[in-house]
Amino acid sequence: MANFKLTISDKSGKSISKELKDKEASGFIGLHLGNEIDAAIAGLGGKLKLTGGSDKSGIPMRADIYGSARKPVLVSKGVGLKKVEKGQRRRRLIRGNVISEEIYQLNCSYDGELKIEEAPPAEAKA
Repeated sequence: MANFKLTISDKSGKSISKELKDKEASGFIGLHLGNEIDAAIAGLGGKLKLTGGSDKSGIPMRADIYGSARKPVLVSKGVGLKKVEKGQRRRRLIRGNVISEEIYQLNCSYDGELKIEEAPPAEAKA
């Protein structure tokens, strides 16, 4: 069965992580990057927009590559490519925009504001 690590971030830069297993995770199979889903799956109200992710070996997903397979793609900028000089292109292994069971981490943006509980400060020993 599918297991995902869901990373949810809001507009202010706060983020939380949630582990999804079996039935919860099966609702994501077949969705594309850019799709919006109900945030109730993560215990929130509102909508989540799928923005990216990576597979079990760290290969990033890219929104402009269709399918769920890994493909060697010639890229000049964007996801999967770090600093390059102007005009330079590199062939990189990229995963497509369809979520499959091989995906490990999913990144989402939340339309509301996340309430993050802060840990209480550790008591000083006397």
